Amino acid sequence: MRILIVEDNPDILANVLDYLQLKGYSVDCAQDGLGGLHLAATQTYDLIVLDVMLPGIDGFQICRRLREDARLDVPIIMLTARDTLDDRIRGFGTGADDYLVKPFALSELHARIQAVLRRSRGGRNRELRVGDLSFDVETLQVRRAGKTLKPHPFGLKLLEILMRKSPAVVRREELERELWGDDCPDSDSLRSHIHQLRQIVDKPFGSPLLHTVHGIGYRLAETSDDL
Repeated sequence: MRILIVEDNPDILANVLDYLQLKGYSVDCAQDGLGGLHLAATQTYDLIVLDVMLPGIDGFQICRRLREDARLDVPIIMLTARDTLDDRIRGFGTGADDYLVKPFALSELHARIQAVLRRSRGGRNRELRVGDLSFDVETLQVRRAGKTLKPHPFGLKLLEILMRKSPAVVRREELERELWGDDCPDSDSLRSHIHQLRQIVDKPFGSPLLHTVHGIGYRLAETSDDL
């Protein structure tokens, strides 16, 4: 499980980081709003722990932009020192899944992370859709325009990453890390898998969904007009 922590208080950040790593999570950190937004929009996470009061842009703005602009449904737990009803309503209104008031026990944060992850696995992300392409991540059934497709195992993983991020561009480095970790076979391996996936997802159909963003990465979307 990969978790992003966006928190400007160095003591809180260090404590949460150490605790979650001891629990077995892979954790990335940001100490300001813009850095957190960049990581959340360009990397793949299972959950985000997001402070409200941040330098640059605040947690409410980050949450709203991830939900509305980037169209990400990654679970978000917001942290705040403000415990008014209006603040909690605003947090949920921007798309947060849970709201934890400082000071908090690390064990409570962990319990909330587990609860939010259980809820998110309960069906919100089971079926991914981009245009007429659908992917049931539990049965691994892929269909486009009513036709069943059969990508190879690497193709399924690649397709899931691109569909979860759609319509955002996913950088080559992120795709390589998700597929192979730190042991990428060679520079042409990703290109080869993209080519194979394109033959299955796009070639038999009238309009392409898988687009190359030259020098950056790839994206799944119904149109390439905004590239």
